[in-house]
Amino acid sequence: MEAFISTFIYFLMAIIVVVIGLVVFEFLTRKYKDWEEIKNGNHSVALSIAGKIIGICIILSFAIYHSITVWETILWGGYGVVLQLIAYWVFEGLTRKFSVEEQLKGNNIAVGIITMAVSIGLAFVIGASIT
Repeated sequence: MEAFISTFIYFLMAIIVVVIGLVVFEFLTRKYKDWEEIKNGNHSVALSIAGKIIGICIILSFAIYHSITVWETILWGGYGVVLQLIAYWVFEGLTRKFSVEEQLKGNNIAVGIITMAVSIGLAFVIGASIT
């Protein structure tokens, strides 16, 4: 029975961390509103957000594997969100010939896929480093 309760607590914690992470990303996206773009069928923004959700959950899963308490997992999750933000800014900075935000707003699927891959790929690196 204890495992069921523990799983439910981690489930709730993951939802909270993901929602907070998405709110932070939404706040930092200045050229468009994520959920407005998704409502309008913007696939590239949907891919980018999906990558962020999957990335945060990957980091949380590694944190659960290696943490002793829920609070420790939450701290790793928060740290993972911060590192995902840094990754997004680095990616935006490395694409000097165009703005990632503008391309996502313009529904450039290629940029959406790459943004998703950056989030997921770095989530594995971040997660693997959790001890």
